[in-house]
Amino acid sequence: MMFTRAWHGPGRARRAFLSWQGLAVVTLSAVLAACGGASGSGSPTDGTATPQSANDKPASRDDAVRFLNQATFGATDADVERVTSIGYNAWIDEQFAKPQASHRTYWDAEDAARKAVDAMAEAGQVDVLDSFYRQALTGEDQLRQRTAYALSQIFVISMQDNNVGEHARGAAGYLDMLGTYGFGNYRDLLEQVARHPMMGYYLSHLHNQKEDPVKGRVPDENFAREVMQLFSIGLKELNADGTQRLVNGNAVDTYTHDDIAGLAKVFTGWSWDGADTADGRFWGWGDWRDPDQLWLPMQGYTQFHSLAEKRFLGVTVPAQGKANPGASLKTALDTLAAHPNVGPFIGRQLIQRLVTSNPSPAYVQRVAKAFADNGAGARGDMKAVIKAVLLDPEARTASDAAGGKLREPVLRLTALLRAFGATSDSGKYLIRITDDPGAALGQTPLRSPSVFNFYRPGYVPPGTEAGSLGLTVPEMQITHETTVAGYANYMRGGLQSGFGQRGVDWKATRPDVQLKLDAELALAEKPAELVDRVCARLLGGQANAALKADIQAAVESVTVPALRSDGSNQSSVDQARSNRVKLAIYLASVSPEFLVQK
Repeated sequence: MMFTRAWHGPGRARRAFLSWQGLAVVTLSAVLAACGGASGSGSPTDGTATPQSANDKPASRDDAVRFLNQATFGATDADVERVTSIGYNAWIDEQFAKPQASHRTYWDAEDAARKAVDAMAEAGQVDVLDSFYRQALTGEDQLRQRTAYALSQIFVISMQDNNVGEHARGAAGYLDMLGTYGFGNYRDLLEQVARHPMMGYYLSHLHNQKEDPVKGRVPDENFAREVMQLFSIGLKELNADGTQRLVNGNAVDTYTHDDIAGLAKVFTGWSWDGADTADGRFWGWGDWRDPDQLWLPMQGYTQFHSLAEKRFLGVTVPAQGKANPGASLKTALDTLAAHPNVGPFIGRQLIQRLVTSNPSPAYVQRVAKAFADNGAGARGDMKAVIKAVLLDPEARTASDAAGGKLREPVLRLTALLRAFGATSDSGKYLIRITDDPGAALGQTPLRSPSVFNFYRPGYVPPGTEAGSLGLTVPEMQITHETTVAGYANYMRGGLQSGFGQRGVDWKATRPDVQLKLDAELALAEKPAELVDRVCARLLGGQANAALKADIQAAVESVTVPALRSDGSNQSSVDQARSNRVKLAIYLASVSPEFLVQK
């Protein structure tokens, strides 16, 4: 049944939701409204504000939902009750203490199960994605997994790259590494990123060899460039509040090509971990291959490491009589991690991934301050940074002026599935690849089209009011007529019959992921109560009277026939009730109030 036939009902519903093109327009308008200001009204602007006290609790259910939509993959009733009971700080501390669920362990179990049936079979990319959604939807360590997902869009690898995609066990291990070190120290996180073999594959410093003037070979500069541009200090020197530092009115570059060339020498001689540093292990030949090499940190091979002097960012690693890749790396990463840009550069991106696209300079400065000193003299404490991001007054203020962010497609899906207690028939949550922009989400975790992620943090949408104001709306880089329609179609199909693949072998009778709608079905003949319940779960405080009236009018346009005394039309009654519920959820899920996270 096409529950969207109700679109042809009362005029208000039609006017609000008549066409995909209209949906694109209201989506853009909502983004502009959400990003209408760079700082919250009444918020401190001097950069000195501190996070809320440990006793602070949500003033309402809506406040709890808003917080959880920033800190998790979507608010659930259980999480709302918990954070309301113990408060924001205590909830975060509780999450910090939760044991980490491992994607690689899940992948290994799936691989073993396949091999038990067919020795030549193996797990792949889809099993990484199954584990991602399984943990996103059901995992207890929500803050860790949500942080890891945010970091995966800063320290990017992509399974669209053949080397990474063909070594999915390593990709699972990379996601685990982000989850582990995302709650650690930034300096350690940066080293784990630099030494991870999947990053080595993706940015080509795995097997990177020292210069050879005779052969005309120079060290590969790819990772050296991106570790500065994307993973640490950015392109321009920054003030502590994230604004560009100007000299005579001009922005100052953070590095030059000479810095890239010098740093590239540091990243020579790194390859697979193992019991020795023989040439065969460096190249991964035959007997030297080890399945764990796909996720264990790369080790240095002196015979391939540059002996030359290495100059970068005002630091010099002297020429080495005997190659010492570990010492070169330590100097390089210590230098990068100590750079004054890192706090505002990484902090602003974490704010964007979790809270708002346009944080005020004061907000960025407060987060950068937590990065510089966690209160106990430690620099780079990621737990302190995460707390500063989530507990900042601008994060906890729900006013329009405080800004917001366009919710990316993956997070729209997880929020909806968590809100309505989605279950998996197979237990594996077979959402799988959703790259298709016209029929799916136009986005899949760990499948960015480039190292620059799905969207750049500084993206300003051209031809928009936001653009004219110079406001960044990163997610708008993948928001256009095709993706808006694709998302709406994907949600419609999912609500009609379920989400994801029809079983592991495509032979199941229905898609794998199903919503649990018993409570909503019980309200199908009470449209106002149904709409209130749906909006409370998906929209929180963003649901307004006009939107609710439109959804209610559409719901009421679906007639529920009276049940005959002999029950002969029970199936028709059940279908009409189901259509009402699904239509209410659908219209809420494509509304600007849902698409924009305030």
